[in-house]
Amino acid sequence: MESNMELQVEHLCKSYRKKEALQDVSFTLRRGIYGLLGENGAGKSTLMRMMATVDFPTKGNIRYGGKDIFDMDEGYRSLIGYMPQDYSVYPGFTAKDFLEYMGVLKGIPETKLKDRIMEVLEFVNLSEVADKKVKTFSGGMKRRIGIAQAIINEPKILILDEPTAGLDPKERIRFSNIISDMGKDKIVLLSTHIVSDIEAIATELVVVKKGKVLETGNVEELVRKVRGQVWEAVVSQKGYRKLRKERSVIHLKQKGSEVQVRFVGEEYPEAEGSRAEPTLEDYYVFAGGIMEENSGWKERNRK
Repeated sequence: MESNMELQVEHLCKSYRKKEALQDVSFTLRRGIYGLLGENGAGKSTLMRMMATVDFPTKGNIRYGGKDIFDMDEGYRSLIGYMPQDYSVYPGFTAKDFLEYMGVLKGIPETKLKDRIMEVLEFVNLSEVADKKVKTFSGGMKRRIGIAQAIINEPKILILDEPTAGLDPKERIRFSNIISDMGKDKIVLLSTHIVSDIEAIATELVVVKKGKVLETGNVEELVRKVRGQVWEAVVSQKGYRKLRKERSVIHLKQKGSEVQVRFVGEEYPEAEGSRAEPTLEDYYVFAGGIMEENSGWKERNRK
């Protein structure tokens, strides 16, 4: 991909009647794997639909290589692969027939399509079931055929909305490996509210909350920002009830009459705890709460 081929989201807004789904969203994507992280209802799917030209912004622009993607029309759509959150496949088709259908829709020449179908089926580990009907597939296999149709046109931009939803742990690991292989020469944007999936796959992060971008940056660098703010402690049941009102609790485990708890924020005087090495989940909980209350957090932590 050319070095100047950036995907730029500029002051994007989207309103549905009186509801603002996105508010002044801006960020830039370059080659690599980006995680779009946010709770359900944060605006992730709305944003991705516009980046895939399935929906239109109320205000703002999305540019690729400096050109408005909606003005590029088919020229842009030929560069992208998209798997929406509610992606479904035609159950009566075999895997091979379905990919042939999608390939024709995407304008892949017939002379190239047959070989390309076998390439993508092998890439997503579905070669052995190429002639089986999609209705017999497990949830994980259907997700993988969804990836196959998204990449069959060899896109430069891959947009995946909640790709690991409903997968068991084994399928999620397999899916992570597939996505990781594709970040070398593409812009890959995947959304999820499952923090561990982002941590396993993405190197860059776009954090959204209530239609706004809270922060963007390298995953490791963002996690480092909460070093010294993550604690583990064992407290009484009464102590825990008080602590959870004053700190953001990440995990807890009942231990008889006591509670083992992991929390973020300042040290809690009434809980004799020790500092813990931060994770992406710690950053997400801490940064989301702090930034919502105090917009200056981002500026103080930008260095």
